[in-house]
Amino acid sequence: MRTTITVNGEARSLDLDTRTTLLDMLREHLKLTGAKKGCDHGQCGACTVLVNGARINSCLTLAVSHDGDEVVSIEGVGTVGRLHPVQQAFLAEDAFQCGYCTPGQICSTLGMLRELEAGVPSQETAPGAKPDFTGAEIRERMSGNICRCTAYPQIIAAIQRAAEEMA
Repeated sequence: MRTTITVNGEARSLDLDTRTTLLDMLREHLKLTGAKKGCDHGQCGACTVLVNGARINSCLTLAVSHDGDEVVSIEGVGTVGRLHPVQQAFLAEDAFQCGYCTPGQICSTLGMLRELEAGVPSQETAPGAKPDFTGAEIRERMSGNICRCTAYPQIIAAIQRAAEEMA
C-alpha cells in the first residue's frame, strides 16, 4: 500500500506491506535505527517515537495507519552540533548506561513534557489539580519506558533538569 508519512520533517512515500509496523518501516525501510526493537510487545518503550506530537510505541502500530501523519524519531530530535535540551540533560545527568533505551526515553520525555504543558493529568495528579513535576509524577508518566541498567535516578534528574531549562 502506498503510504506517505512525514518523518523528521521530510515527506516520505513508501510502498509498504500492510502488516509492516511503524518501527520496522523506520528501521528497515528508512534505515533510521535509533528506535529500538526491544520486546516487540509494547512493554519496554525502547521503540517510542512521537506521532503528531504524542508518544507511541512504534512496535504496536501499523505504518499504513499513519498515512499523512508526522513522525519524529530520535534522529529528528537534535543534531550532533546542536543537541535538544532533553538530550543535553541526559548527557549532563549521565542518564544512561548501555544506551539501548535512551532514544525511547528521550522521545517519551518529549511527549511527557507536552502532556504536562497541556495539563494532562496522570494517576498521581489529584482531580482538577495541575500536574506537579515531582519524581513520583515523572515515574508514573515514564512507567512504560524500561531501563534494564536501572539508571532511573539519573533519568528522573535529567527530565527535571530539561524541564527547568525549557521553562
